[in-house]
Amino acid sequence: MTPTSTIDDVELRLLLQAIYETYSYDFRGYSIASVQRRLRQAMRALECSTLSALQERVLHEPTVFPRLLEYLTVQVSDLFRDPGYFRTFRERIVPILQTYPSIKLWVAGCSAGEEVYSFAILLREEGLLERTTIYATDISAEALRAAEAGIYPVERLQAFTANHRASGAPCSLSEYYTAQYGSAVFDRTLRSKVVFSDHSLATDTVFAEVQVVSCRNVLIYFERSLQDRAVGLFSDSLGRRGFLGLGSKETLRFSQHEPSFEPFSAEDRWYRRRA
Repeated sequence: MTPTSTIDDVELRLLLQAIYETYSYDFRGYSIASVQRRLRQAMRALECSTLSALQERVLHEPTVFPRLLEYLTVQVSDLFRDPGYFRTFRERIVPILQTYPSIKLWVAGCSAGEEVYSFAILLREEGLLERTTIYATDISAEALRAAEAGIYPVERLQAFTANHRASGAPCSLSEYYTAQYGSAVFDRTLRSKVVFSDHSLATDTVFAEVQVVSCRNVLIYFERSLQDRAVGLFSDSLGRRGFLGLGSKETLRFSQHEPSFEPFSAEDRWYRRRA
């Protein structure tokens, strides 16, 4: 008899291939452990006892794949998450950006938009938002809709406010949102400089030259080959001496593109494109 683990591997490979060929979403290079964990959650929610049963529904029930995609792309973040990252950006990178006539910043894997609003708020505080374009991309249409709405539960505001203060902010976060009916709605003018768009690090290509790329807690879900592809996109997107920011558990140490970068603030995972 074929070992169960082998059957699971075959089912997983077939499901990911079916998703790619049918919907053009490529999860084949994602971390197997991460994908398996998320698929188990989806199987419980969708009442599927096997991956083959899930594949059957994904292929034949149009409403199932959007629900599955929410599990495969879920990310958890906060405004100004890891405040040291944003403090370094404010204190060391902003003075360099102030010498540029215009700025383009790419938030790759923007999820529900917490990172996008963090940068928009910080750049407004430093007088740079009006000459900045922020590209906010994700593969999930649902995430992009949430990000564009800019609405978060009020119970998250305490953590948001503490992070904002720790980032070196000169004012209160309350200046940027209106709280009502249990939700905080962020100032719509912050979105006026943001372009929300679908983009896959697994299948899409470079779309603009930018001065800053921030992609945090995304690469940890990729296998090595897909990590290299993503970092290659960032390298090709960045203009001369541009900045790349990664998550606290991510590094360029084993990437084939590491020679293209030099550490700028290693403790906060900021790198700079070599000349």
